[in-house]
Amino acid sequence: MGEGCALVEAFVGKTRIKMVMGDITQQETEAIVNAANSGLMGGGGVDGAIHRAGGPQILAECKEIRARQGRLPTGQAVITSGGKLKARYVIHTVGPVWSGGERNEDELLANAYRSSLTLAREKGIRTISFPSISTGIYSFPVDRAARIALRAVKDFVSSEPGFVEVRFVLFSPPVLEKFKTAWEEINNGR
Repeated sequence: MGEGCALVEAFVGKTRIKMVMGDITQQETEAIVNAANSGLMGGGGVDGAIHRAGGPQILAECKEIRARQGRLPTGQAVITSGGKLKARYVIHTVGPVWSGGERNEDELLANAYRSSLTLAREKGIRTISFPSISTGIYSFPVDRAARIALRAVKDFVSSEPGFVEVRFVLFSPPVLEKFKTAWEEINNGR
């Protein structure tokens, strides 16, 4: 499926925001974001796909990080090389498991996006691809997650210029539609 065709494209300052349907492991941005689990040892969904496509180097680097600092807290991020991926780096972040919205899930999800962007900025990364964090096995409602993700990214790039492109790589037409609707709501002040 390659990089994916841009289905939504807009600018926040000089940063291009793109929403595409595609495979995050095929993105040619400098970094891709992995919706990891706190153990950093690979898993299902996006996490498993990135580890499989990137090869054993990513897991080896994750093991080193885990040995140094233990489990990765929800909302935080770490970086490894991209292994065999087209992307040079993988930023691993842990999104929250949805528990009905009563356990600070919204803020933790926003933190996952912000901490990924902060780490990218610190490394001089100017193009980055995100999946829809926490909306798979972690069951975060997609429409709510999309609004949080897009607002966090828009606010970040508004105050921290330097990114050329932030791409959301979405896995199905319904998810893409929810992101499109959320983007329109955010830009129309809703």
